[in-house]
Amino acid sequence: MAAEEESIEQAAAERRERLRALRAAQELFETPDEDSSQPKNNSEDGDADNNGDSGLNLKFRNYLPHDKQLQEGKLAAPELPKFEDPVAAAPPPEEKEDPFLNIAPKKPNWDLRRDVQKKLDKLEKRTQKALHKLMLEHEKQRQLEDGSIAAEE
Repeated sequence: MAAEEESIEQAAAERRERLRALRAAQELFETPDEDSSQPKNNSEDGDADNNGDSGLNLKFRNYLPHDKQLQEGKLAAPELPKFEDPVAAAPPPEEKEDPFLNIAPKKPNWDLRRDVQKKLDKLEKRTQKALHKLMLEHEKQRQLEDGSIAAEE
């Protein structure tokens, strides 16, 4: 409850400050400039035609008038501050070694091998048995051929 009251009081204080700033700006806007020698004419019945351009204080920022009297109101072009690119000004980042690379396994398929190791062991046993069987058959073949060649002599 106290936090809500403080936030309301804070918002009210901020609003008062904004209103004071607006009043000060309005007073500055309504005060006559030192540049203009003639007071402002606020009549609305058409007296502005009689005074001519003498009451106006024209300032040209982007336009150069042809009239010599109006060229006095030409303002100098504003100088923009030089743009500094924050990305280009920053030094290049140092190459930092990723700490997660150190914990990575040396062989990327180690988890796959671990999961299929039992199946690989069974296949290895079957392969060895098959090779042994082929070797025995090959040996019998050779003995039969040697026996048949010895019998023929």
